[in-house]
Amino acid sequence: MNAIKHIGVVGAGAMGRGIAQVLLGAGKTVILADTQPDALSAARDVIEKMLRKQAAKGQLGELTADKAIANLTLIESKTLKSMADCDLVVEAIIEQHEAKAALFAELEQHVADHCILATNTSSLSVTRLAATCQHPERVAGWHFFNPVPLMKLVEVISAMQTSPEVSEQLISLAREFGHTPVTVKDMPGFLVNHVGRGYGGEALHMLAEQVADVATLDRILTTQCGFKMGPFELFDLTGLDISHRVTESIYEQFYHDPRYRPSPLAELRVQAGLLGRKSGAGFYQYADGQPLKPPLPDVPPYQAKPVWIAQPDSPDSQNLARVLANANVHIEDTSAPSAQALILVCPWGVDATATAQQLALDPRRTVAVDPLFSDAAITVLMRTQTTLDDFADNAQALLSAAGKDVAIINDSYGFVSQRTLACIINIACDIVYKGIASAEDVDNAMQRGLGYPYGAFAWAERIGHARVLQILNALFEQSGDPRYRPSRYLVRHVLCKQAQQQSQ
Repeated sequence: MNAIKHIGVVGAGAMGRGIAQVLLGAGKTVILADTQPDALSAARDVIEKMLRKQAAKGQLGELTADKAIANLTLIESKTLKSMADCDLVVEAIIEQHEAKAALFAELEQHVADHCILATNTSSLSVTRLAATCQHPERVAGWHFFNPVPLMKLVEVISAMQTSPEVSEQLISLAREFGHTPVTVKDMPGFLVNHVGRGYGGEALHMLAEQVADVATLDRILTTQCGFKMGPFELFDLTGLDISHRVTESIYEQFYHDPRYRPSPLAELRVQAGLLGRKSGAGFYQYADGQPLKPPLPDVPPYQAKPVWIAQPDSPDSQNLARVLANANVHIEDTSAPSAQALILVCPWGVDATATAQQLALDPRRTVAVDPLFSDAAITVLMRTQTTLDDFADNAQALLSAAGKDVAIINDSYGFVSQRTLACIINIACDIVYKGIASAEDVDNAMQRGLGYPYGAFAWAERIGHARVLQILNALFEQSGDPRYRPSRYLVRHVLCKQAQQQSQ
């Protein structure tokens, strides 16, 4: 295996100069190429500034900023023969197959046989690109995230033709400059964009179903699950047009797998120009670059009413009773609720109306309480389709009196967080099932590439795999939508756990 010391980077934009910076910081010599001299000059200024900052903070080890900067050479792309001695060339040019293929064809005329050709593509097929090369076995994907020095994740994508040694060298080099590499088969969306479809995708479906408004959905997912940004805040930040086109691309490339189905609502909003911050309006309006969020609704006054909790012996109902103890409320200890009682239920994956029907309860007085993460600062309540306003208001006031932030949603098969996390975990399970990436790499990608508080498999452990499967089965049965069909990997995991317990 050849040591990688001399590296070429083609493209001096944000990604190219970021890649060059981390390589220089690791003591490598870098040739940075671009068609525009001004872009090269600007890139050098940014790289030098950032390397000197790193040196001042002691982040370059024994390497001095002057030495690192001296290892940088700038060339115009028409003189690519200067890269003849490179061990690796990384392209970070326009996201267009023809342009990348033409660049690799030219590079192959100049570089040595051992030189690796890596593409920083975020969405194009690495296999297709490799097929245009004379030596496809040395072509791989090396996908970084912006800003490269801060986003410490890189996807190492193996095309069908990629030599294992090439992938191993890229993995080793990434670790050398402090990034976490995740290995991925060449599939639509690779890993990060692939596994990320569950978060925003399910939020859009819930918005279209009028489960709750934009601000409420964002508040639930950030407060209950710990996401740094709600899905609609994130759409506005990245641009809905970009997110929607990525979803459409993945959906098409997976031959219309329902798990990745785009939202018609997103397409309408793109057509309307409601793209987010860059257009001045998206899911939120903006003033001075800041989203204008509606104020939280006032908590209604609490009226003392008896409360009856369904299935009182279940752990979820007992948790709810402990929370309500802080509100000094009378909880009825009877087999059926009295005529005036507020009825509370704690369903998993099932809507409030169906739960009331299954338990033979009056849906006009029934409110569902999300049992997921009962220790979270927020409690989510769900109305049935006929819940009377005074009972819904009283449930909100009661939980507020117990010290909880409260959000109320309309009837939905499964609560907001239950649906969202189940979809995220299900997609992650299918990625492992298809051998696209390992469970460890999936979780690394989600935390480091997407900024999620947990990876999918860590979440599954926290919730319980059997519980996640229960939610998905319930969503699938009620909606009839195949996007909720459980991954066989998840089903087998639960069956193996059950068999193991039975054998003991």
